[in-house]
Amino acid sequence: MKHKFSINIRFVLGLIAIGCIGLTGTSFAQNPKMFPTATPSSSGSPETSRKAKGGTLSSADKAFIKDAAKGGMMEVAMGRVAGKNATNSEVKNFGARMVKDHSQANEDLKAIAKEENVEWPAEKEPGKWKSDKDYMDAMVKDHEKDLAAFEKEAKNGSDPKVKSFADKTAKTVREHLEMAKEIDAKLK
Repeated sequence: MKHKFSINIRFVLGLIAIGCIGLTGTSFAQNPKMFPTATPSSSGSPETSRKAKGGTLSSADKAFIKDAAKGGMMEVAMGRVAGKNATNSEVKNFGARMVKDHSQANEDLKAIAKEENVEWPAEKEPGKWKSDKDYMDAMVKDHEKDLAAFEKEAKNGSDPKVKSFADKTAKTVREHLEMAKEIDAKLK
């Protein structure tokens, strides 16, 4: 009889242990903060938590954002100066178009930079030029360089939002380049 009693006690203790383990697992499932690796975070997708930690953009994507931001801000600043100081009406209009289009592109890019925790560069003073021809020469060279950079990012970038921005903006940069070449050819 004594032997039977000890077997029953072991059996009961075993059931109690299994019950406790089961209840513990249930409480962890209901409160993932107590045991963070047991269940996915309730705060959202891995994408959301990745963004909260600073993003994982490639260094090339970050460099593109910073370079495009610097270039875009410079286009706006130089466009304002051209709008005020140019003597040719087409150059003035081109400057105004640079202000409008690049301001919009800068706002779009700034939103991506903020979301990805990429530091926005400081604005610099616009370069000086001696004539409308100098400004348009600079615009042709600058837009040729920018178009190549935007097309490269659109093709080879790793972040879908940055690639989409680059693709969309490359079309505008191409228009600007064509306009700049046309205006530049008319100037002496």
